[in-house]
Amino acid sequence: MTETTAPSTATGTERAVWLITGAGRGMGVDITRAALAAGHRVVATGRSAQRVAAVLGEHEDLLVLSLDITDEAGVAAAVQAVTARFGRIDVLVNNAGNFYAGFFEETSPAQFRAQVETNFFGPLNVTRAVLPVMRTQRSGHVITFSSTAGLVGQEFVAAYCASKFALEGWMEALRFDVAPYGIDTTIVEPGFFRTELLVEGASTSWPELSIADYAQRTAATIEAWKGMNGRQGGDPAKLAAALMQVAAMEQPPLRWVAGADAVETATAKAKTLLEQVEAHRDLSSSLAHDDA
Repeated sequence: MTETTAPSTATGTERAVWLITGAGRGMGVDITRAALAAGHRVVATGRSAQRVAAVLGEHEDLLVLSLDITDEAGVAAAVQAVTARFGRIDVLVNNAGNFYAGFFEETSPAQFRAQVETNFFGPLNVTRAVLPVMRTQRSGHVITFSSTAGLVGQEFVAAYCASKFALEGWMEALRFDVAPYGIDTTIVEPGFFRTELLVEGASTSWPELSIADYAQRTAATIEAWKGMNGRQGGDPAKLAAALMQVAAMEQPPLRWVAGADAVETATAKAKTLLEQVEAHRDLSSSLAHDDA
């Protein structure tokens, strides 16, 4: 792949350098194409550079790299390769992830750890490697894909929810760390989009353990999840195009809820939280020392 040599100078509507993880399938493909269409230079990464290149084809502003986000040394090497070519990184999109479905007791400890390793520690690895570049520039934008499963607990996705809740807490705190250096942060919370997330063997893994009490519910839930694949309401190409608008904002949002179903979920969660506070406000507020 080839690229132009003049360095980008800013994020937003100007010509920027984007680093996108998980660009070989699903949402990452559409985000990469949207960024290229917007005139940006894009570093598209995936576990297999060959797969990413085969999916995206060639473009003069596209650089494809192999990247396993759980490999700290590999992440550092990839970031070094990006700066060697382009001199900067303006937008980081933490998009790579996977989906371990199952009831908690049937999800093996190894599966649970693998889920958190990829969905939580993976973005941490990439962001930790990119932030020194952005701090030196005194500019940048870290965009991390979460999920409505990072807002509300859901049945059959205990490990996935745990990884996304952790991701949201980290991103909310990270903004305070990096804002003084001109770096913005945005959490993207999509609802159900028609991507490859539910493709068995590609992004989705079912529980390794089997417990009689859960057997009937597990079988029925797996069939329901499989039936959703390819029928999700959200259009990933539209999300990707909208993300270009979010990234171009002078003050991008800390949290961007993506999809009508996600808006409904977030609204209901906010309402529920307020109701829970009000239900026991007096009891909750009665716990101070008498001399306070």
